[in-house]
Amino acid sequence: MLFPTRTPASVALPLFTGKVAAGFPSPADDYVEKSLDLNELLVQKPAATFFVRAQGESMLGAGIHPNDILVVDRSIEPVSGKIVICALNGELTVKRLERDGEQWKLKAENPAYADIAIHEELEMVIWGVVTNVVHSV
Repeated sequence: MLFPTRTPASVALPLFTGKVAAGFPSPADDYVEKSLDLNELLVQKPAATFFVRAQGESMLGAGIHPNDILVVDRSIEPVSGKIVICALNGELTVKRLERDGEQWKLKAENPAYADIAIHEELEMVIWGVVTNVVHSV
């Protein structure tokens, strides 16, 4: 399922200067460095960005879990090493784009899944590059 980005009203939340090893900032630490808006952090180019929900376990090694929300930027060039969203024969998939010599492939980040060699008979369109992953812990 694809979710287009919108330009919502800014929601800025406090960003504390101290780093936390485990737990929350101390209630005694009232110093807030600045406010943080997650739209500014996650979406660099709103007109070129969309969200899509991940399905399956082929990208677990890249930190992408089932039901995670992927932030995808269509303006970024899909070069070797980038994680991309693409349509393969009409079906959306998320994989790492890799080049091995002259051969391009879509690499799974889970050894239980096979890589997909890109060849002329394969109908493939790259929709964009994944820039961020949002998941619950």
